[in-house]
Amino acid sequence: MTVIKRNGTEVGFDITKIIAAITKANESVEESIRMTPMQIRRIADFVELSCEKMNRAPSVEEIQDLVEYQIMAHGAYEVAKNYVTYRYIRSLVRKSNTTDEKILSLIECCNEEAKQENANKNPVVNSTQRDYMAGEVSRDISERLLLPQDIVEAHREGVIHFHDTDYYAQHMHNCDLVNLEDMLQNGTVITGTKIERPHSFSTACNIATQIIAQVASNQYGGQSISLTHLAPFVDVSRKKLRRVVEQEMEAIGVQPGEEKLSNLVEARLRDEVRRGVQTIQYQVLTLLTTNGQAPFVTVFMYLNEAKNEQEKRDLAMIIEETLEQRYQGVKNEDGVWITPAFPKLIYVLEEDNIHEDSPYWYLTELAAKCTAKRMVPDYISEKKMLELKGDVYTCMGCRSFLTPDRFTDAGIGNIANAGNYEPGKHKYYGRFNQGVVTINLPDAALSSGGNLEKFWQIFEERLELCHRALRCRHERLKGTLSDVAPILWQYGALARLKKGEPIDALLYNGYSTISLGYAGLYECVKYMTGKSHTDPAATPFALQIMQKMNDKCKEWKTAENIDYSLYGTPLESTTYKFAKCLQRRFGIIEGITDKGYITNSYHVHVSEPINAFEKLKFEAQFQHLSPGGAISYVEVPDMQNNLEAVLQVMKFIYDNIIYAELNTKSDYCQECGWDGEIEIVEENGKLIWRCPKCGNTDQDKMNVARRTCGYIGTQFWNQGRTQEIRDRVLHL
Repeated sequence: MTVIKRNGTEVGFDITKIIAAITKANESVEESIRMTPMQIRRIADFVELSCEKMNRAPSVEEIQDLVEYQIMAHGAYEVAKNYVTYRYIRSLVRKSNTTDEKILSLIECCNEEAKQENANKNPVVNSTQRDYMAGEVSRDISERLLLPQDIVEAHREGVIHFHDTDYYAQHMHNCDLVNLEDMLQNGTVITGTKIERPHSFSTACNIATQIIAQVASNQYGGQSISLTHLAPFVDVSRKKLRRVVEQEMEAIGVQPGEEKLSNLVEARLRDEVRRGVQTIQYQVLTLLTTNGQAPFVTVFMYLNEAKNEQEKRDLAMIIEETLEQRYQGVKNEDGVWITPAFPKLIYVLEEDNIHEDSPYWYLTELAAKCTAKRMVPDYISEKKMLELKGDVYTCMGCRSFLTPDRFTDAGIGNIANAGNYEPGKHKYYGRFNQGVVTINLPDAALSSGGNLEKFWQIFEERLELCHRALRCRHERLKGTLSDVAPILWQYGALARLKKGEPIDALLYNGYSTISLGYAGLYECVKYMTGKSHTDPAATPFALQIMQKMNDKCKEWKTAENIDYSLYGTPLESTTYKFAKCLQRRFGIIEGITDKGYITNSYHVHVSEPINAFEKLKFEAQFQHLSPGGAISYVEVPDMQNNLEAVLQVMKFIYDNIIYAELNTKSDYCQECGWDGEIEIVEENGKLIWRCPKCGNTDQDKMNVARRTCGYIGTQFWNQGRTQEIRDRVLHL
């Protein structure tokens, strides 16, 4: 069994340290009221047993809490008082410098929390370490100087989660939809160099990857681009290639005729499209942004976004090539084809591709084949999105959706000075999210003790706490000058503001959103009703909670002209943090706090038996109540030999839910070549990954890809998330 120290490092559990600490406190009181060595040993044994029952690495603070409670349980109140006093004094000493030990542990690569914080960051490389070190300083400044102390305390206690505190000190936002069309069609500037409209598809792809890298280095969340914005450059290349072929034919005195000439041009065009798509895939994967990771980029594939039939056919060509290359995968260092994490792909299911007799059905079949092997693309239903949102557009990164703007109604017009602004038409590209604060729903339920009246009172108070925390995020961005990130605010990614101009106008009137996140709806409902939220008797209560959060967002939005929106938080490291905080505050409660994770957003619990179609149908009603972002998934086995089943799920998505994905596995053991599922086993109280064929447990010698919170992760996960992955049941 191991223990996580305050600086994040993991060390072996040592019962003698507990005995020594209690003994020191014991010796500080009069002999007549001291505990016996047997009592001290009994306390230490109880603490050790309690830690083992956690099925995870306890923190030093949790161990000290257990010790404190046990000393008092033995009636040794004076000893307990001295023990508490000692802890308090040590706490004050630590607060005098909160960052040194953490930074040193990062440099030496022994900070377990940092290692497992992000499944797509390698904590060993210098750029990641530098980002983490800067993050520790930023977090320290934010918590000591910039944020109200009650919000900081609520964040520490896991009552709420103030996301990305390691970036809060800077004037940075979360995620966005890059206005690639404006930047490509009207030019941009990258690091002081003027980039004009490209004269070929391949050049457009090169510029797009440079834009992606620049954007990723100036924000902390995900970004999305649309392949539709690249499609016009296919015809630019077509015309250019036709001139070249005509000149070649004329030079050798050949007149091939229109049909042969067109075939020659289209063959060369196909090759250019292939190279352009390859540029995007490989550059995105091999780029390392300033925060030490590949850009969190999503690629949107929506045929009906094209402006005319020619552009639609060209877009279909790009989509086909993108799917083909993702199906193939990328080679790892041993030359084996594996599943890459990025870019994330989203494919829109629409009337032109959802039926066997649809003109683009072949793309849907290819998408199904790709999903079965590589876990992408994910799927948006044009039918349901038009029905429920009134428009079809991509999310910003993994699941954060904008709400349709109200520029025309508000009479604000083209406040971003975008070169492709169309009056009277909704604008999505160029817009962004200001940030997220998440409420821990199980904590509100447990704090009420199961009393419904008290729950609603606490819930109201916690929502207002989140509101004030979100206002902090908003106020931090106010006054930000366009100069802090020229690629975003001056050169078209989000706006074309003047130098020295503040971005304030973009924070109101629906140009940007700000997200109230929520987590653990399942556990909250289970504790309050005794039933899963899938139970018809409990579902209305779950929907009531969702509606309450939506109502609060509407109330704040009306009062402040800031677009608050409810967001189904994609917990990664936070799922573990919330679980540990709940256990520390309320103990182990069966079915509620007895795991190292809590459930993402509104999702059905990962261990609950339910078939794929029932799950998607059930979750659709909650997804509709998460307008700021949500995604549903079904867990499936290897489906490469059952593509018909994949297509049936895709058709069901089209008819029933806005946004969903299929989760499968894609692993490879570098020791023995095993390409089946790498298993999760428990060893010495810790969950580890092990090859079932050769027994390899070295994470550096295996490739494991799992979708954990919308994105695919490839750098492994913390113990809580690993337990959640292990507990997942198949839905198909």
